[in-house]
Amino acid sequence: MRIAPGDLADPAVVAFLEEHVVQLRDVTPPGSSHALDLDGLRGPDVRFWSATDDHGHLLGCAALKTLAPDHAELKSMRTATTRTRQGVATALLRHVLAEARATGVARVSLETGSFDFFAPARALYARHGFVECAPFGDYRPDPHSTFMTLVLGP
Repeated sequence: MRIAPGDLADPAVVAFLEEHVVQLRDVTPPGSSHALDLDGLRGPDVRFWSATDDHGHLLGCAALKTLAPDHAELKSMRTATTRTRQGVATALLRHVLAEARATGVARVSLETGSFDFFAPARALYARHGFVECAPFGDYRPDPHSTFMTLVLGP
């Protein structure tokens, strides 16, 4: 697996991310889906990575949005449906956290759903040390959202 800065103009990446946004909006009540669309991912405060296999097939993606010099938000974590439970999300998460540390980020936070569809994501984040927290940034309390954070060590 290769993880590198993602190309947000690549048609495969565009289709993958559009499917991500559509799926999240389908399973999340109106007003509770906070997935970044392509324009949001292209913002100057967002770094985006994609994971590919040895043949260049897209396996997953993740993004990191800067909230403050020492605080960032994990966004757009997604694994290809044919590659779930194969370590793609773990590899992406580790990569993003290492990138965050390397740029001086002291804390990474995230928002994910609070219902069963998102249970695997919440379990992944908890395995990597994320703990539930209060809403951060521009988020407000929402019964459909779980907020989590991780203080990064050296």
